[in-house]
Amino acid sequence: MSDSSSSSSSSSVTTMIVPAPKRLKLFCSGIRHCHRRCRCCAQPLLPGLPDHIAHLCLSRLHPSVLFSVCLSWRNFIYSSAFPPYMCIYSLLSSSIDSGGDAAHFFSFDPIQSQWLRLPPPTDPPLRFLLTHPSFLSRRLPVQSLAVAGQLVVLAATTHGLAPALHRPLVFNPTSGTWRFGPRLSAPRRWCAAGTLGGAVYVAGGMGGSYSLEVAKTVERWDVRNDVVEKKGRLRDVRMSREAIEAVGWRGKLWMVNVKGGAAKEGAVYDVVLDVWEEMPEGMLGGWRGPAAAMATADGAEEMYVVDEAKGILRRYDEDCDSWKDVAEAEVLRGAEHMAAAGGRVVVVSGGGGMIVVVDVVASSPPRIWEVHTPEGLDAVAVHVLPRMSHCTD
Repeated sequence: MSDSSSSSSSSSVTTMIVPAPKRLKLFCSGIRHCHRRCRCCAQPLLPGLPDHIAHLCLSRLHPSVLFSVCLSWRNFIYSSAFPPYMCIYSLLSSSIDSGGDAAHFFSFDPIQSQWLRLPPPTDPPLRFLLTHPSFLSRRLPVQSLAVAGQLVVLAATTHGLAPALHRPLVFNPTSGTWRFGPRLSAPRRWCAAGTLGGAVYVAGGMGGSYSLEVAKTVERWDVRNDVVEKKGRLRDVRMSREAIEAVGWRGKLWMVNVKGGAAKEGAVYDVVLDVWEEMPEGMLGGWRGPAAAMATADGAEEMYVVDEAKGILRRYDEDCDSWKDVAEAEVLRGAEHMAAAGGRVVVVSGGGGMIVVVDVVASSPPRIWEVHTPEGLDAVAVHVLPRMSHCTD
């Protein structure tokens, strides 16, 4: 394993931290799902023009402009007719107790600068075990993914250290509804999971007790048609010890088996050839925290990692097999989870009490701002997905 000096750029990075945008003044603060055509929705968007022409005209404007003008235009940006903009989705938990904790799903709308609660996936609410006396120094994970424009809750732990979900849960932002996904070969926790090409890949893990068959199983679930197929087996069981986030990048899934700066092993899964490969030495040596990848405007793909000890965001350079510094900020120290999309990297830090956004495309140096979680709630995971469709009234 290479040391930090050989796996990352040593050049200094200047970072501009800006305050979070102020919330736009709301004419009405209530947000609800529109199950019928309400009075404000029935008004013409542009008097004298049919709605389909008004849609074309207004869709060219930034949603923040439309939001501040009138209620009918505000409702339009949350309708299926307006191109959806990206929002932060987060799994939040309240204070942890010995009996587990209720899971709260929220979306942060950047236009309103407001957290919106997603409808509960089950009744009664889900309760996950987040701490256990046998694991004093760690939080038990809840594994969730963003795939094909939807939020997937894949695995968690419940009482008796058993899998909390027998089937994955899927949230569709367009319809604002939850559904159950198909059954995998076995309910599990502490698995390796990632997404690529609209499919979820699950490798290893364990159920209520250890099983060599489950620990070596690899499955592909196409979220668009709910088809599940088994793939080639894991060559060893090193991916069954932790909840592992596999990063989909350039046609492969990239993962390490230990978080943080500790010594670790890496693995690369080629989803087309169904084979496992070794991770490049420089990539492995610089993988010192949560990682994520995203497509750029020109069609390329970039992978990022946060050095959780130093608070440095880095980008992987495949040609040099090294990580290049992008931004450094104190608020990135202790990073626990991250996502990336639309030119922005979103990081959970501060023990879950803070979400940090880094704009790596629009400006140089990168802009950084903070999004605080709702009072009394901590972020467990974060994703970037299209905004929910709903109506304001």
